[in-house]
Amino acid sequence: MLSKCSSLAAAGALVFCASAASAQTAPYFTPLTESAPVVEANAEEEVFAPWVVPAGISQVNLTSMQEIEGDPEQSVSRAEGAGNVASMWDMTAYDATGRFVFIPHESPYSGGLSRYDRWTDETQLLWNGDGEGVNGDWSNDFGAFDPATFTPNCTVWVAEEWTGEGRVIETLNPYAPVDQIKTREVQSIANVSHEGLRFSDDGRTVYYVDEWRSGSIYKFVARKKGDYTKGQTFVLVVNAFDGNPADNYNDESNVDQVRTGRAKWVPITTRRGKPLTEADPFRNGPTNDPRENDDTRGGRIAADEVNGTPFGRPEDMEIGRLANGKEVVFFAATSENTIYAIEIRGKRRAFVRAMASGDTPTNVGFAPTTGVLNSPDNLAQDALGNIYIIEDAPNGSDTGGDIWFVRDEDDDGVAESLDHFLSIRVAGSEATGMIFNPLNPTQFVVAVQHPASTDLDNVPDGFGDALWQFDVTGAENRGLVWQLKWAGLQQRWQNRKQTAKCRLAAFQQRWGAFHESFGFGEDL
Repeated sequence: MLSKCSSLAAAGALVFCASAASAQTAPYFTPLTESAPVVEANAEEEVFAPWVVPAGISQVNLTSMQEIEGDPEQSVSRAEGAGNVASMWDMTAYDATGRFVFIPHESPYSGGLSRYDRWTDETQLLWNGDGEGVNGDWSNDFGAFDPATFTPNCTVWVAEEWTGEGRVIETLNPYAPVDQIKTREVQSIANVSHEGLRFSDDGRTVYYVDEWRSGSIYKFVARKKGDYTKGQTFVLVVNAFDGNPADNYNDESNVDQVRTGRAKWVPITTRRGKPLTEADPFRNGPTNDPRENDDTRGGRIAADEVNGTPFGRPEDMEIGRLANGKEVVFFAATSENTIYAIEIRGKRRAFVRAMASGDTPTNVGFAPTTGVLNSPDNLAQDALGNIYIIEDAPNGSDTGGDIWFVRDEDDDGVAESLDHFLSIRVAGSEATGMIFNPLNPTQFVVAVQHPASTDLDNVPDGFGDALWQFDVTGAENRGLVWQLKWAGLQQRWQNRKQTAKCRLAAFQQRWGAFHESFGFGEDL
């Protein structure tokens, strides 16, 4: 879908771009024709095949709450008394070596981070809060970690969404033994209701959202490449928007307002990170309506001060490139049932388009589907740049939540078709954390979040939150699958230095722990 030619040219792979781009005009699978019916909690389908998938695509369980809690050598976060939202495996992150998957816990309190090792098939809870957030004390607790993002520095960021205080927490040594894990709060990222949180490949820029019904889009630019602790923060302002930034996207003041077209990035801090707004963008606080409360997270109020354009619950993000070579930021606006594309046209200029919505045709050229786009939440991207949309469903519905393949034939950031890819049928759940293996382009993982079976009081011996691996190698259009594999090889070559950097970090963190355990000290 998205051209990779500009980035591949830097790696000397421009000659391969034509063949890779040709794969972006059609799906490599035959799309589904309906959404899955939801089955009872702990049914065989949940345990062995929770998704309905196109022909040739395999699914296998990597791990689950049931497996981890049944093994004394493994560990995972479970918030006491929180029922089926006690663990809440959300937007997972692969490390650059492809060995580890990091799982953030979006539980209302006792939020934390677990690490799944694909080589040993073991999960360890790296850290979590003390659970006092249930009483309103967040001094040693965390809540609702929605995104996990592996950084260019081989660390992991997680960030709070609907509880907690809107903080971003960095795990500094994610490969280390559990008892040596170190964390810190990232003070340079504004406090908002975090979900989408992505790093540009320029080594300086971070894009993120405020998941709110008048949520803004933010950009952080580091002063020094690779140092994300100091820099300037901006908010996206669509030029033609003439509503009230503090009101919800669908309030009377905003419902007919334009939120696409030419836009600009307006600073809310100096280059050194000092606030330019009356509100402190970095103030901790609850996620609430600033029109009715005076303790709201600071980034939300600061955005309103500079007329930040409000969107309907911006959620996940992906960063790619258009056919014209420009960087593009995709984000899902769940309440609007829309995916937006922000074309980056310079340091301060941008152009916003609606990429896909409930009005976008489905399964063009294939048998039609009765499924419809419903509450787009997470996004994913494969080695060719194709975007996938993961719905915030089924939750309590009897119709499964879907994953859609976005077909953009001319690479302009506007979809010509949404092709029905997967459908989940697990009671009370939603699919989250879809991400492709950085070293194997035909494999990706998806988590089953907050299924009814996580609540052991209601479902004894429940399967619970789980992580599943898919492989598209056997999909019907073998030519397009081959192009996906070839693009993955190019991507792997392009990212070889980053992979080596993180392998070295993993060795140092584990080898250092080995030395210390034998009393050799840090000088060896």
